[in-house]
Amino acid sequence: MTFVGIGGVVHHAVVDGRGPLCVLSPGLGMCWFDWDPVVALLSSHRTVVRFDRPGLGLSGYTRAWPTLAGEARRIAAVLDVLGLDGPATVVGHSLAGFHAEAFARLFPARAAGLVLVDSSVEEHPRPRRARAVRNAATRACATLASAAGLPRVAGPSLRRAAVREGRVGGGEPASYDLVRRAYSTSRWLRAALAENATYADQAVALAALRRSRPLPSGLPVTVLAADDPRRSPHRRQHWLARQRALAAALDGTLRVSGPAGHLLMLDRPEDVADAVLHTHACPPLGNEQRTHGG
Repeated sequence: MTFVGIGGVVHHAVVDGRGPLCVLSPGLGMCWFDWDPVVALLSSHRTVVRFDRPGLGLSGYTRAWPTLAGEARRIAAVLDVLGLDGPATVVGHSLAGFHAEAFARLFPARAAGLVLVDSSVEEHPRPRRARAVRNAATRACATLASAAGLPRVAGPSLRRAAVREGRVGGGEPASYDLVRRAYSTSRWLRAALAENATYADQAVALAALRRSRPLPSGLPVTVLAADDPRRSPHRRQHWLARQRALAAALDGTLRVSGPAGHLLMLDRPEDVADAVLHTHACPPLGNEQRTHGG
């Protein structure tokens, strides 16, 4: 565990293991310890880097709004300040799937592979209207909620509820002390609301980036999709179809993991680790693999 300064903001980062470089980036509002089950399986084979985006986990807060290019550059900056300059397999969960793909497009020489874990997908993103007004309203809501003590009172409970909803296989695996430390602060609430408010902007930016900056030729890409049995058959197949289309658009391979909820790293960490370890040797385009636990 270490703390590094990037752009005037203190970032919390953790490096484990040894071997080829791998970066794990969690979804909206999540933090470093959400990857613990995956790191336990990867650290014997990879140098695994995790970090908290500003305001999340143990990182300091910034008033700057998140942007797609900014998050891709943040990944590069974290590796730079840690002295890790080798090409990395970048793993992005949910919203961070946008960030991981943008990193590979903006820093092609630094990308060894791409693993998108139940990634966000926006086929036809549209720019938001009245962005400044929406951002101001988001900031005002965060300020009022923080002044009322909502993060301290309800933050850990909201986190536990979100984890239960996002899993098929159980509840919150992290200790109460860790959850309280990361989720009872106003900086977490402000950061999570900012990421949510700029989600559409980042989707639009990624669509533009796909048109102007191709992925490196031959870059191995794995899309790991959660097969959630709690969904209706229609919603289940619709989500898998969208993930399949994402894999095809990126000339990658689709892996389907189940039973699992959106928090695949908690429900099926072995499938996430296996996807990372085998992304360097992806099967041909169009191949689909399924893994099912008991």
